[in-house]
This record gives sequence, C-alpha cells and structure tokens, in this order.
Amino acid sequence: MAKRKRYLTATLPDGYIKTIGPTSEAFTHYWRIVAVLENGKSEVFWGHTRSLAEAKKKRTATEEAAKMRGWKSHAFEFVELVETAEKPIACD
Repeated sequence: MAKRKRYLTATLPDGYIKTIGPTSEAFTHYWRIVAVLENGKSEVFWGHTRSLAEAKKKRTATEEAAKMRGWKSHAFEFVELVETAEKPIACD
C-alpha cells in the first residue's frame, strides 16, 4: 500500500511561511539559519527533521558552522510542521 501524500507547512515567528510537499515522509519540524557574512550579505539555510530532538541538535552544528565560516552573526530557528491533506493556495 502506498503511503499517503500530504503537505507540511511551517510558519516562522517573522511571518515567513514554507510549505513542503507533497511528501509521505514523517517530517515534524522545519529549521532555518539566517547567517550574516563578513561582507554584510546574508545567506539562508533551511531543512526539515523527523523529530524535535533532531531539530535541537542543529543548533550545535550551527555554532560550529558560524566559527568555521566566519559569520558575523546568525539566527537559528525551528518550528513544528503542520500537516494538510490538500495543496495550499500559496504553495511554492
């Protein structure tokens, strides 16, 4: 039997909305890093995890990346994904 496909939506505190899908994967959380580089430009890294514990572990990796890459500053956020069975209107 095929796994049911669904859409997963993350809404970050700043109002940014990211929709993932359709997927049958068991993702539970979305994470985002906004890094400010030495030249003042910024880069955004993002992904999804299968558990809250896995999302929290990304914080340690983020600290290591900041040191290794010489970021002036960075913000790390993660939020729970919300499941919907149908494609949202503004799905990217």
